[in-house]
Amino acid sequence: MLIPKRVKYRRQHRGRMKGKATRGNFVSNGEYGLQATEPAWITSNQIESARIAMTRYIKRGGQVWIKIFPHKPVTEKPAETRMGSGKGSPEYWVAVVKPGKIMFEIAGVSEATAREALRLAMHKLPVKCKFVRREDTAAAAEASGKSVSTEAVKISVKARAAAEAVIAAETVDSAEDTVKEVEE
Repeated sequence: MLIPKRVKYRRQHRGRMKGKATRGNFVSNGEYGLQATEPAWITSNQIESARIAMTRYIKRGGQVWIKIFPHKPVTEKPAETRMGSGKGSPEYWVAVVKPGKIMFEIAGVSEATAREALRLAMHKLPVKCKFVRREDTAAAAEASGKSVSTEAVKISVKARAAAEAVIAAETVDSAEDTVKEVEE
């Protein structure tokens, strides 16, 4: 379960979840991502269960990034307690997710596998999500004026093609030739 190691203040106000995500709204590490389409609080238990669902499906085949962290404490007062006498104690931690936020990323697996793994993770979360690719989010970020290098996106696509070619190749020599051709 994810929780902060230390916090300056143990109790926080509830706050508001208005607006769209201005940061973390494009796929930066992996090739495919899971993007929230509505605002919500996602608990540390929900994040962990989504992570387990993804990693079990891909069977240690790729890499998974969790792009959200539960920084916000949620307090509750004990049952059958009268009103007053201060704020309750922290019971669990949540991550505040706004529309457009990329919550999970996957790389090193085929698109069909990534789509199914993220679909399984989607069912563990209390928010509507959509499957996104690295190129889609880079194009959307450029349209909104963000500075995302398309060179990095092109390189990652070439590297992916090279990796698939190496896996398909039976001899090491032909695999090295394939990688050199893609780099050129």
